[in-house]
Amino acid sequence: MRIREINAMRGPNYWSIRRHKLIVMVLDLEEMEALPSNKIEGFSERLKAMFPSMYSHRCSVGEPGGFFQRVEEGTWMGHVIEHIALEIQTLADMDTGFGRTRGYGEKGVYNVVFSYIEENVGRYAAKAAVEICEALIAGKDYNLEADIQKMREIREDERLGPSTGSIVEEAESRGIPWIRLNKYSLCQLGYGANQKRIQATVTSETSSIGVELACDKEDTKYLLEQAEVLVPRGDIIGRESSLEEACRYVGFPLVVKPVGGNHGRGITVNVKNYDDALVAFHAAKNVSSKVIIEKYITGEDYRLLVINNVLVAAAKRTPANVVGDGKSTIKELVEEVNKDPRRGYGHENVLTKITINDLTRTIIAAKGYTEDSVPPKDEVVILKDTANLSTGGTAEDVTDIVHPSNVSMAERISKIIDLDICGIDIMTTDISQPLEETGGAVLEVNAGPGFRMHLAPTTGLPRNVAAPVVDKLFPNHGDTGRIPIISITGTNGKTTTTRLIAHIAKMKGYRVGYTTSDGVYIQNRLLMKGDCTGPASAEFVLKDPTVNFAVLECARGGLLRAGLGFKKCDVGIVTNVAADHLGLKGIHTVEQLAKVKGVIPETVLPDGYAILNADDDLVYEMRRSINCNLALFSMDEENPRIKALQKLGGITAIYENGYITICRGTWKMRIMKAENIPLTFGGKATFMIQNILPAVIAANVRGIGIEDMKVALETFIPSASQTPGRLNLFKFENFTILLDYAHNPAGMRALQKFTDNLEATVKVGIIAGVGDRREEDTNELGSIAAEMFDEIIIRQDKHLRGKSEEALIKMLNDGIKMKDPNKKTTVIPSEKEAITYAVKNAKKGSLIICCSDVIPDALELVMKFKEQESKGEIIFAQ
Repeated sequence: MRIREINAMRGPNYWSIRRHKLIVMVLDLEEMEALPSNKIEGFSERLKAMFPSMYSHRCSVGEPGGFFQRVEEGTWMGHVIEHIALEIQTLADMDTGFGRTRGYGEKGVYNVVFSYIEENVGRYAAKAAVEICEALIAGKDYNLEADIQKMREIREDERLGPSTGSIVEEAESRGIPWIRLNKYSLCQLGYGANQKRIQATVTSETSSIGVELACDKEDTKYLLEQAEVLVPRGDIIGRESSLEEACRYVGFPLVVKPVGGNHGRGITVNVKNYDDALVAFHAAKNVSSKVIIEKYITGEDYRLLVINNVLVAAAKRTPANVVGDGKSTIKELVEEVNKDPRRGYGHENVLTKITINDLTRTIIAAKGYTEDSVPPKDEVVILKDTANLSTGGTAEDVTDIVHPSNVSMAERISKIIDLDICGIDIMTTDISQPLEETGGAVLEVNAGPGFRMHLAPTTGLPRNVAAPVVDKLFPNHGDTGRIPIISITGTNGKTTTTRLIAHIAKMKGYRVGYTTSDGVYIQNRLLMKGDCTGPASAEFVLKDPTVNFAVLECARGGLLRAGLGFKKCDVGIVTNVAADHLGLKGIHTVEQLAKVKGVIPETVLPDGYAILNADDDLVYEMRRSINCNLALFSMDEENPRIKALQKLGGITAIYENGYITICRGTWKMRIMKAENIPLTFGGKATFMIQNILPAVIAANVRGIGIEDMKVALETFIPSASQTPGRLNLFKFENFTILLDYAHNPAGMRALQKFTDNLEATVKVGIIAGVGDRREEDTNELGSIAAEMFDEIIIRQDKHLRGKSEEALIKMLNDGIKMKDPNKKTTVIPSEKEAITYAVKNAKKGSLIICCSDVIPDALELVMKFKEQESKGEIIFAQ
């Protein structure tokens, strides 16, 4: 078996609108296509022995044991691998269960699709599942536990931490979109100009001064002392020579900790003599150049969490420990504690497994123990010097018993240190009593405190501490941090429709970001060049903090490679669906292509609009899958589909009596005559009229008025600057050049309708075959060209995309000869040389039509010719 490719879906996709996180593995079974599971001796038994828990997989049978039944009856290995990939993720504590295996369109090749929790774990699971299946087929031993542990390690490296994850989940529950901005915990909530950022529990609104103060324990303690907050006596030193005097000043027992420490690093507690203080001093110096020597306050460790100056949770923290039973060693007691199902690797469970490390050995050695010692029955043996959950500690929620005096103190401290989110560490014998009565003290104030102990305490009530964070960032009820998103897909017309909508929105005053097959534009500035119609380009726009309106062209390639770059849009437009790029990525029919394009209208928000082409049967059929408002457009005002929606009071756009018209119900609102819109070339470019119709609906449903639309339509000029590669007409003294991006049969037919209306002594076409299209599509392109042009120059695309230059030229020539065996045809592979040849040999009054794939290069060459002509230089024309 051979893996051809592995793609990770990260948004709505061809396989599922709701399940965004999917691995799509293209798997060639090779010789195993002839060997389903029931033809491999012992396979079923070996599978059951390795994965007894797979009994829960119901599969298509619909009951426990259903998958095993399918294996015994006989199923293909792609299906088996799908289930293995799901099960090994579940065994690694990433419970996930959606999967399907479908034919790729080639014999023995399948799309194996399954869900994942963490992308890189999913990719690993795909490869591991194939290897496991091959081992089961061959009857070889396989180290499954190594894979499971590896996936756990990948997850811990990749996943968001509990604090960040909880805030993201809370935001998602409110419909607030989010984007991870780096491999760590920096995340964006909301889009564009409405975004807020978090990094763990530090927000974009957290005071930098507050963070600086909290990180400087000396300044924190000084400010709290000045404000009459109870803090332990202490001193800060930098040299060993100052240690003895500091110990005398503070008095034993004491705590030694680094000034810049976090997560308990370098802290030693209950230091009772100078020798131990010296060891503790050097441990702290390894973390920070400055060391705090502080009075050790007896009592229990409490964390008070204050968000937006309000106490929202409190927890009593206990360091990792074991309780002796008089029989077991400390090592055995730790192993027994770690059997608690709540304990897991890293942050995977409520509690973290306890590890015995050098610090643990040092701590127990102080009591005369080693890990092989047997402590007396009921003796509590402390194993760590801090109560952090990440080192195996436990937490008990005590929010409801915190004394009002302590609540007031904590909220006051958050204002003194100026932190919107802070964790206040207190040592006291009883948190239900005022600190001054128990002899307790405030030990520390933490910026970016961990939420795990409050979200899932070992005992007590869990607290949704993420909610007040999101409340603070998005204080207005119902605020989702979104910006308007209009997404456009279809076979042809996407880019022009995208550019036109962006222009209308810009004229209305929006700061627009938009993506096209030419590049990404932020407020009309080209910031990324190339085909930018995939999810990464969409995210580029949505991450930009200057953008408050997004218009996103979405092509099939990005949808199949990774899904959409956003989960929901306000308006989704489908211009048309025609045969293009068939035979790629398992998409072999125009109906399958329509399903790919249909992802866009299916992701429109319930109060948004899906704008569909009523003249296209496949596009119109998409209305059945939408969960939003429907709007239709048509070149025929008598289209019965248009009439039906108008009777229901719906929104439509039509081309009627020469006008671009919007209808609400049956009421017509004429915008302007099509022949007066520059984009239509006096009404001759009918396919441009079809692009205008959905654009004006999109503007209308976003609250842009008719007059504003009219101004925008009048100022959107077909040109190299506003519509590069879309009907760019350049008039020279003796000939005319037309540059266009037409690259498939449907696009060529539309271009033909336009050029048939243009006068010329001779029409010369420069065309190319595209390597990632079917042979019949390239043949048809040649046949259309034979109808359109008096002379044809065959050039070659910059990117051959899987086929040879010779093969593509032959396909085009075959198509030309099918239509006109005598058509004058010249082969010039270089586009630059082809255009130059056409210009050099142009007859007076001729029209040169260049169907270009690298628009910037072609435009640069034509503009160079224009410059030469303006200087009076000869441009070759006869």
